Amino acid sequence: MTRIGYHCSHEQYAPRALRDLARLAEEAGFAAIKCSDHIQPWSERQGHSGHAWVWLGAAMQATTVPFGNIAAPGYRYHPAVMAQAAATLGQMFPGRFWLALGTGEALNEAMTGQPWPDKPERNARLKECFDVMHALLRGETVTHRGRVTAVEARLWSLPDTPPPLFGAAATAETARFLGGWAEGLLTLGGDPANVAKVIDAFREGGGAGKPVHIQHTISWAATHDEAMASALDQWAPVAIGGEINWDIRRPSDFDLLGQFVDKDQIGRSVSVSADPGKHRADLQAFAELGADVVFVHNVGRNQEEFIDMAARELVG
Repeated sequence: MTRIGYHCSHEQYAPRALRDLARLAEEAGFAAIKCSDHIQPWSERQGHSGHAWVWLGAAMQATTVPFGNIAAPGYRYHPAVMAQAAATLGQMFPGRFWLALGTGEALNEAMTGQPWPDKPERNARLKECFDVMHALLRGETVTHRGRVTAVEARLWSLPDTPPPLFGAAATAETARFLGGWAEGLLTLGGDPANVAKVIDAFREGGGAGKPVHIQHTISWAATHDEAMASALDQWAPVAIGGEINWDIRRPSDFDLLGQFVDKDQIGRSVSVSADPGKHRADLQAFAELGADVVFVHNVGRNQEEFIDMAARELVG
């Protein structure tokens, strides 16, 4: 049975507030939680960017449900250091943590000063990082010299069961690339027909039988006008699409581009509706695709109201 989870957006809320929202979400009936891992927000209006790994320890201590994180190894984080963080959470909270590995965005990773590579090169780096992390989480001593380097790396505090390493994919091409080695898929929601193509590609690439998680972005409010205003204010920069999202490095530049996103275009990234039935139907469509968990990200600032609505209409 598909579980409904709650997405915690570090870009939009201070860490203390986000911890409290995670607790409220569990109390409302959300069965799982995941978070983003940013050093900068997509928009200056979002205004936050807490450290995801520090926050995860506090938020998981305050709750009992499973948690996930999506992060990009090989730039801000050395893969051995990320594996150490994942192992620590897995050891402290057995069976409650999973991690999705992605190729990242310049917004978050280019701050190290390394050249920002194209997508094929980022894919190759991701696979190397996965191999290093996968071995470390199983107690191996790893020496690897390639796009990333690790010399006699070993983790000493390991969980009884390694946390699963998912792969993150926004396109069918990337999902197919991940299928043979990632231990699960994290992909974006939206049009169920497009989501089906991504999931099918993952399964065709070797991911059949592996878990699938979906992050579905919505804007819900008491009225359609309020929901639309929230979507355009908070998520218009992300709706630009294409390679731009991965290659721009300043929130202010995203804000400039976001001015060109209108009410029709925002629907490419955000399901805007005041009708809980519309959102419930989307969740059902993802369930029919075989998703194990659908994490709902409401982009508006009305999180308490959204959680209250979801308790009655979406997760009950």
